[in-house]
Amino acid sequence: MMMASVDGAYDCVAKTPMGDQKGVFTVVSSGDRFNGTFAGMMGSLDVVDGKVAGNSLTWKMEMTMPMPMTLECEAEVSGDAITGTMQLGAFGASAFTGTRRA
Repeated sequence: MMMASVDGAYDCVAKTPMGDQKGVFTVVSSGDRFNGTFAGMMGSLDVVDGKVAGNSLTWKMEMTMPMPMTLECEAEVSGDAITGTMQLGAFGASAFTGTRRA
């Protein structure tokens, strides 16, 4: 069984209203679902309801700090690059990019 093309740890930078947020996004897929975390300056957020469709990922994360908020996320993996957006509730959308660690 080959590792899915989306699996891995990605060094990411998100462009947010609070400035650039660096983090590591980990993806562990199982069929059309995935689990993982986004670990960064705000701590570690768990992937909720992660879905995989080809090279596309959709998921949610429950942020508690600095304020409670559900982040709605989507991303596309192309080779070792990931690009996506996080919906930050009232703060609009935040784009992020990342590179898979070797």
